Amino acid sequence: MLGAPHIVRPAARDAAAALRAAVAQARAVLLTGPIAPDGDSIGACLALAAGLRALGPARIDVAGSVSYRYAWMPGAQGMLPDDQIAADYDLVVVLDGDARRLEPPIAAAFQAAPKRAIVDHHRSTQVQGYDIALVDASASSTCDLVYELLLAWGHPLDRATAQLIYAGIVFDTGGFRHSNTTPQTHLLAARLVAQGIDHAAISTRILFDRSQAGVRLLAAVLAGAEYRVDGRLAIGQASFELGSSLGAGPGDIEGIVDHLVYTSGVELACLLIEQQPGSVKLSLRSRSVVDVAALARSLSPGGGGHARAAGATIEGTVPQVLAQVLPALELAVR
Repeated sequence: MLGAPHIVRPAARDAAAALRAAVAQARAVLLTGPIAPDGDSIGACLALAAGLRALGPARIDVAGSVSYRYAWMPGAQGMLPDDQIAADYDLVVVLDGDARRLEPPIAAAFQAAPKRAIVDHHRSTQVQGYDIALVDASASSTCDLVYELLLAWGHPLDRATAQLIYAGIVFDTGGFRHSNTTPQTHLLAARLVAQGIDHAAISTRILFDRSQAGVRLLAAVLAGAEYRVDGRLAIGQASFELGSSLGAGPGDIEGIVDHLVYTSGVELACLLIEQQPGSVKLSLRSRSVVDVAALARSLSPGGGGHARAAGATIEGTVPQVLAQVLPALELAVR
C-alpha cells in the first residue's frame, strides 16, 4: 500500500490545461532552469519535456549544460548549451527560479515568445510577466509540481520519469533532511521507488559524488573557513583562482556550504564562490532561525530562494563582496 492517491492541486490542473493548449498551438517550445542547473531544475525540465512531447508534435528543447553529477539523468545529453539557443520559440517555460529569463540568450527567446510560463516552488518568485504560472512554495521541489502536471495529463510514470522526479526531490530536500520534507514528500518518493529505480544510487550521485578536484576544493574551503559571532556564522571562500588551480569544474562546488552549516554551533553559513573573475555567488544556508531567502534579497535585487537555502550574485572580488555583506551576515545571527 502506498497511501491515498496523489491529489493534484487545483492550480496544477489549471496550469496543465493552459500548457496543453499552448503546446497544441506551438511549433517549438523551450524549457529552461537556472544558468547553473541543479538536480531539481534538471529533473523538472527533463520530466516536463517528456510530458510535453507526448501532448503533440511541437519541438521541445531543454536549455542548459550539466556537470558530471547529472550527466546520467535520462535526456540530459540532449540538452542545448546556451550558444545554441535562438529566439524562435512559441512558448518558453522557466522552471525552478525566474532569474533565468533575464539572462542572455534566454532573455531574447523569452521576450520574443508569444507565450511564457513558469513552474516553481521558490517563495521569492514573482509571476508578473508570465501568461501561465504554477508557483507554490508549499511544494518541496519543482519536481513535485511537474509530477502533478504529468498526472493531470495522464502521462505514465515510467522508470525514466521516476528517476528524474526522484532526483529533484532528493536534491531539494537534502536527502529528506530539510524542513521542506513533508508526509506527502515521502509518499511521492515511495511511488517513485516502486517503479524500480535505484534510489540509493541516485542519492549518492546527487548528494555525495565528488571528483578528485572537488575533494581538494572542499578541503581547501574548509581549511580556510572562518567562524564569527561566537561560532554562529561560518564563512567559506572559493576564489576563481583557487578553483582553477585545483582543476575544479562545474558541479564541484555543490554541497560544500552544507559542510559549513552543519558544523556544531553554526546557525548561518555563507559560501562565496567566484564563478568568473569579478562575479561572486553567495550560497546561504541556515539551520532553523535565519530566513536566508529574505537575507539574500536584502543583499542583492536578484537574490532569493528558500527560508533555509538561498543565494545571490554580486559583482566584485571575493574580498570586496565579503566586506560588503559581512555586516548583514553578522547582524542576522546576533
